[in-house]
Amino acid sequence: MEKRDLIYEGKAKRLFSTDDPNLVIAEFKDDLTAFNGAKKDSEAGKGALNNKISTELFKMLASRGIESHFVEMLDDNHMLCKKVDIILIEVIVRNVATGSLSKNLGIPDG
Repeated sequence: MEKRDLIYEGKAKRLFSTDDPNLVIAEFKDDLTAFNGAKKDSEAGKGALNNKISTELFKMLASRGIESHFVEMLDDNHMLCKKVDIILIEVIVRNVATGSLSKNLGIPDG
């Protein structure tokens, strides 16, 4: 499968078109952000770890009959996905309440 044009870039991933109009390639980035994007850095291996975790979660969902956009993990940082219409939901897991979570829900930082 050939990675072609960049069609989207977010904080954690880039999406590329492929030679199949029904498939895209997701590239997991090593970028880090904190404090609502005010602090930016990079950590080698972060993208690969996120790709591996995501792959295992999608495989677990599939084993329980729950469909997703996941097709296969291509390599450490790339995942082949079905082209879908996105439902705009963001999930952030934290050890403590901070940043936009505190701000949006009125929860004290920490």
